[in-house]
Amino acid sequence: MNTDDPWPDANAVRLRVLKIQTKLHQWASDDPDRRFDDLYNLVYDPAVLVHAWQRVQGNRGARSAGVDGQTAYYIRAIRGEQAFLSELRGDLKARRFQPDPVREVMIPKAGGKRRRLGIATVRDRVVQAALKTVLEPIFEADFQPCSYGFRPGRRAQDAIAEIHYLTSRSYEWVVEGDIRACFDEISHSALLERMRDRIGDRRVLGLVKAFLKSDILGEDRQLRESSTGAPQGGILSPLLSNIALSVLDDQFAEAWKAFGDSHAREYRRRRGLANYRLVRYADDFVVLVAGSQRDAECLRDEAAAVLLRMGLHLSQEKTVIVHIDEGLDFLGMHIQRHKKLGAAKRFVYTYPSRAALAAVKAKVRSVTRGTTNQSLSELLNRLNPVLRGWTNYHRHGASSRTLAYLSSFTWRRVWIWLRHKHPKATVKELRRRYLRRWWPEHDEVVLFNPAAVAIVRYRYRGTSIPSPWATKESAA
Repeated sequence: MNTDDPWPDANAVRLRVLKIQTKLHQWASDDPDRRFDDLYNLVYDPAVLVHAWQRVQGNRGARSAGVDGQTAYYIRAIRGEQAFLSELRGDLKARRFQPDPVREVMIPKAGGKRRRLGIATVRDRVVQAALKTVLEPIFEADFQPCSYGFRPGRRAQDAIAEIHYLTSRSYEWVVEGDIRACFDEISHSALLERMRDRIGDRRVLGLVKAFLKSDILGEDRQLRESSTGAPQGGILSPLLSNIALSVLDDQFAEAWKAFGDSHAREYRRRRGLANYRLVRYADDFVVLVAGSQRDAECLRDEAAAVLLRMGLHLSQEKTVIVHIDEGLDFLGMHIQRHKKLGAAKRFVYTYPSRAALAAVKAKVRSVTRGTTNQSLSELLNRLNPVLRGWTNYHRHGASSRTLAYLSSFTWRRVWIWLRHKHPKATVKELRRRYLRRWWPEHDEVVLFNPAAVAIVRYRYRGTSIPSPWATKESAA
């Protein structure tokens, strides 16, 4: 695209970026040994930069400022989008671009601990998004089907469905892996070396390295150097972590392939050998074992040795081995095998975990504990997205009782809020004004009812999850 051409509109951007990504993905898929030596010009392509800017300003973090104090709104209202993108493109093309330090924010985690979140400047976020646009289609051609987190077209439900599928078929022992401070401890040199297998353009690798090495401005206003890790919260960080953790995927995928077909795997079991498979979502993973507890312990040690290549370590306290009859929590779901009510046969069930239920109850309690100066419709508008999102995520498990409980819990919290808002009103008056058919409603806003959502088993897609860049020829 000519540098003097006007910046493309939204439709032209979408088509141009899709064309670029489809070609990159196809070339990478057709030749697993190909190294891409000329990618840097795509990073500052006008369509790619506009696409990256659209993504940055559409994120929830657009309102958060980096060390320069500028937000996406400031860029739009004060600097101007085209002036901002033109200056950024000029810096990239002339190779003058250097990332700013990352502003560190500590956010609370469960158990009283805190997690480090890195907030980059808007300028850096746009370049990271452009890098991801170019790099993601290439590495997606290499990623294994057992990985589901932060990948296009893949969901947490796919990982849960695969665990349900395998544990229903004799994979009874489970290694629950917990990587200690994954985003903070990834080895920069090991990650870049792994990227060099595919990326030969030193300018792109230099840009990635510059982001990895960006200084960190702590909450104490002190600058610190970054020797390991990828700042959690960055647009590029999930892709980089997947590249690093793909070393684990490749190890177990190669073993699975070596086992052969179902008949060969059955023969292995008759000989007393274990079959096993990895399911990973970002830095959370499980190894499902058709074998003994001793086999599971050996595989835990094997996973630890593989991760050590990337500078990562398994948490000794949180990495545990359980039997499917004991159950495990994974991605907000509790997965356990037990007898069906009124029957002798055992089945694997997935339920919302207690921790997930406690978290959504805490959100409902927080919303309904606040001020009563707002109207009921405003309260419902704050509650409904929380309830709808949680319900839609968990509706694929055996969740009917949990959803009924959440409905009654939320109803009670709204009713208590109404009694505090109108302390002198009678039950009859409150019901007439706000609870037609005994369900909260105001100004045509109705409280979302989790119990009314149908339970639908999520369809296990296995290796048939399509790529967003698959061409008709490759799909056939």
